[in-house]
Amino acid sequence: MNGGPALAPAPAPRVAAVIPALNEERSIALVLADLARTRAVERVVVCDNGSTDATADVAMRAGARVVAEPRRGYGAACLRALADLEADPPDIVLFLDADRSDDVGDVGAILSPLREGSADFVVGSRVLGRPEPGSMTPAQRFGNWLASRLLRAFYGVRATDLGPFRAIRWDALHALEMRDRDFGWTIEMQVKAARRGLRTVEVPVRYRKRIGDSKISGTVRGTLLAGAKILGVIAADLARHGPPRRLDPASPRGIGL
Repeated sequence: MNGGPALAPAPAPRVAAVIPALNEERSIALVLADLARTRAVERVVVCDNGSTDATADVAMRAGARVVAEPRRGYGAACLRALADLEADPPDIVLFLDADRSDDVGDVGAILSPLREGSADFVVGSRVLGRPEPGSMTPAQRFGNWLASRLLRAFYGVRATDLGPFRAIRWDALHALEMRDRDFGWTIEMQVKAARRGLRTVEVPVRYRKRIGDSKISGTVRGTLLAGAKILGVIAADLARHGPPRRLDPASPRGIGL
């Protein structure tokens, strides 16, 4: 029996990693070496966010493309790295921190739902995974607790974490029109993903104590700032767009436009 011509397999999605970095010379080469061993990422953009150490030089020697954003802020660094990708955009963007707290061994689990086409946006949940004792500050734990309740109350989204280890389709990310230039970046992404009905899933990930000093201290002040930022991002979204229209409460997407 003669069949038609065999169809070529679909090409694997192209993945680019974005790594914001501020004074991470002790850890960035280790992160890049870990990432290279996974063979999951086509290219890496490290954004040097005003470092006063050798972060940029170490990252370049380790093979990453390095761009600079002197105005400090997690979101500002992410936006600068994404602007660098615009000329030749990937299919998927992977975000991770430069301090080696994210376990790159979990990259496959984060990318799998996107590669299979079952999700648009994947968040690595440290809460569902195995955080090393002492790896998460009080500010991080409070932020996760507050955000998960607000996302469920206002958007019908079941979430446990604002983890920085995450991946999203390029076209979906572009549609979110991200704006936040500091540590509201992660909650902004999750709020906008909920608002637009992206297929969002969480996967358990491991989490380690960071190498070097934390940029957001685990103090009462840090906790208050985290809470204020989460409330501010959600309040601004609701003020601009109003409460989202609910879809089927059992739907993993949860809301409509």
